[in-house]
Amino acid sequence: MSEILLTILIIAIIFIFSHLNNKIRRLEKEVGDLNSKINQPQHNIIVPQQNVQEQEPSTEQAVPYPIQESTIQEERAIEEVPSPPQKDWLEPVFDFLKQNILTIVGIFTLVLGIGYFVKYAIDKNWIGEAPRAGLGLAAGAGIMLIGHFLRKNYAVFASIITGGGIAVLYFTTTIAFREYHLFTQNTAFVITTLITIISIVLAYYYKSEVIIIIALLGGFTAPLMISTGQSNYLFLFTYITLLNIGMLAASFLKHWKSVGWTAYAFTTVYLFYWTSEQPQLLSIVFYMISYIIFYLFALQDYFKKNTLSTWDTLMLVLINFSSIIGLIYIFKTLSYEPVIIFPLVFAAANCVLLIKEYGKKSFGFSYCIFAALTISLITVAVALQFKTHLITSVWAIEASLLLYIWKKSGHTIFKTCFYVLFPLVIIAQLMTWSEYFNTKDMSIVFNPVFLTSLVTIGTTIFNLFLLKRINETGKQAESFFENVFAVVSYGVIYLALLLEIIYHISDMPWSAMVSIGFLFSIYYIFTLILFRKKLDIDSTIQTGLVYLFLILIIFNASFAASEVATAVLHKKLSFGFYSIHFLYWIPFIYMVWNASAISGFYKTKPSYLAISATIVIAVSCGFYNTYLLSSVNDVSLLYKAREHFNILYLPIIWTVLASIFIYISLKKNIPEYSRIGFILFGIMILKLYSYDVWQMDNISRITAFIILGVILLLSSFTFQRLKNIIKNMVDKKEEEQGN
Repeated sequence: MSEILLTILIIAIIFIFSHLNNKIRRLEKEVGDLNSKINQPQHNIIVPQQNVQEQEPSTEQAVPYPIQESTIQEERAIEEVPSPPQKDWLEPVFDFLKQNILTIVGIFTLVLGIGYFVKYAIDKNWIGEAPRAGLGLAAGAGIMLIGHFLRKNYAVFASIITGGGIAVLYFTTTIAFREYHLFTQNTAFVITTLITIISIVLAYYYKSEVIIIIALLGGFTAPLMISTGQSNYLFLFTYITLLNIGMLAASFLKHWKSVGWTAYAFTTVYLFYWTSEQPQLLSIVFYMISYIIFYLFALQDYFKKNTLSTWDTLMLVLINFSSIIGLIYIFKTLSYEPVIIFPLVFAAANCVLLIKEYGKKSFGFSYCIFAALTISLITVAVALQFKTHLITSVWAIEASLLLYIWKKSGHTIFKTCFYVLFPLVIIAQLMTWSEYFNTKDMSIVFNPVFLTSLVTIGTTIFNLFLLKRINETGKQAESFFENVFAVVSYGVIYLALLLEIIYHISDMPWSAMVSIGFLFSIYYIFTLILFRKKLDIDSTIQTGLVYLFLILIIFNASFAASEVATAVLHKKLSFGFYSIHFLYWIPFIYMVWNASAISGFYKTKPSYLAISATIVIAVSCGFYNTYLLSSVNDVSLLYKAREHFNILYLPIIWTVLASIFIYISLKKNIPEYSRIGFILFGIMILKLYSYDVWQMDNISRITAFIILGVILLLSSFTFQRLKNIIKNMVDKKEEEQGN
């Protein structure tokens, strides 16, 4: 009964499909007749005189003011040459999927259905192993035959159907070899090769890019499907080379770019796997062959039209640098020299095309790309000659090259690739820095780790310069990613220099390392703030740098200085080293005294509190540590000296600072400083009367009160005098205005 119902259903589907097909054909014929009528020339069309008169404006209405002829011509030129709309490169893919999603899902479902039917037949023991394989091959051939008959009226549909048939043939061959052992590996390989060749021929015959992509997918995965676990790389890459040659021929004949990218992806994965598993000189031959094939693939438009498209340029970058990584890794692993031969050979290949462009006096996009590739490859050679780390150096230079190409072409794909590659550069650089902890007795500057860091620093500075130029010429607003990139870039430069310094002073006491590290950090941030305009640092980042600078000053004046003072007291460091740590006062005084250096920082009220707190802590800690070193000869007396300073001298220092803040507030008309001064006065007086007085002896108590009272009276007198001067100036100005 079920068989009868299934037969009736199939007949009904065929009838409905035939009926719909006839309707579609009639509609196509009617549309074609309408188009032919519309395209016929129209004669004897009489335009009513009244409408003509209404359409012709009067002279006064048409020309209200004189118009220059050149202006009209320019406007016409603008109208005649509209700018091409910018399309997303994924739009054709989405269009294809939207139009053919049902077909793709349908053929996938059909293949699954055939597979389940074969499985059901196997479970029921209806057919043996050999008939099973024959059934699968027959099903694949039948599907391809259906696609062949449908190709004239339904080209895309037929291509997908044919691709499904090819997939069935590949999987059937794989199952017949791996599961049923119906033939040997060589026989299976020959069958899959024949399927690939037939597929490529059909793709060329049907002019279908879909079929050849499916053929390449099957061709490149066939070695995996029939693999027995034994590595015969010579046989494998000979086969892959033949596939790539067929791809190159199809690409040149039909201009199918997707087949080249498909082949490049699989070839690179196979080569890298071979390189990591079993590096040998034989693989160099296939690296060079693949380089030539894909280099020619990338230059096909250049040879035909003397132009380089976006994707061709990206292929040039990838094939040059991926080949270099693999080849140099093999040379380094096998301890062969010189490793720079490959980047120099590739640089020479690009230089030939550069000379060609120069000879034609053509200095356009192609010239810039070949020049950039040549310079980048020579830079890689120089970096590797100085024993820098391979991956870090190559990726850093490649990232800069992508950013440069984006600047020249304006295509965002290169910017996207740059933002994808740059984090990988950072990760590789972090792995490079880890060698500081594992390697001993490296020379100063001229060691592999720091030389690699120099390559990263150089490319990072180049990237920052390029982004600045792009924003200036393109008038692009700073984006979140560009700000993050700037912060990360400055962080990379900072860490590269700091780690090199720390490595070479690692034999010094901990306190000395901390002090030197803080001093370097302070001067590094100070340099960025000083040259913020030339570096085109964003205003938000500038404010963050100032806050970071103040935090470093606080930690250096309190924690680092205390560690150094303690080391000096314990005879681990000299007093001269303690004096060196006061170098932080040079940039700090400059920043405080020259308010214009951080004018944007003062836009918020918390900034005044941050400056004041930093001054109070830096001055207090400076006097505190200096007093201890000058008055304590025995470490056992250290606690007593600390108590004496906190009780006697610290209130005096705070009183003086509070007076200065209030004075600046009145003179500069900055009310925030007066509030800070009075708060400091309050803290000092509260501390004095609640704690300090009860810890002093009589003489110290009398001395403290006298000095504090004198300072308060002098401060009060100064403030009153300053207020009177300001009041007199205001009255005089009002009197002059009244006269």
